Amino acid sequence: MSTAHDHPVGPFASEPAHPLRTIRDIRESLPPDQVAHFDAELAVTDLDDLPAMLTRWATIAHDGFEDFLLETPFEGLDFGARTYDEPQGPE
Repeated sequence: MSTAHDHPVGPFASEPAHPLRTIRDIRESLPPDQVAHFDAELAVTDLDDLPAMLTRWATIAHDGFEDFLLETPFEGLDFGARTYDEPQGPE
């Protein structure tokens, strides 16, 4: 007899992988230019592949990357400088 569990165990077992729980949540969280792509993929996705497709889009929609870019998009960047540029010494 096995004591293995079918469900994950540990501190994160009851926490969802992402806060988006419905297809509507996913659609509303996407940028407007991505909604048509989501709808098109949803329309042709096989039912067996639907959970993976929705999980992927939910992760994309809520990965925080866009928020990160909008918060401080150019902080710490020095435009115009190249790492291979060396100060020219007297020749």
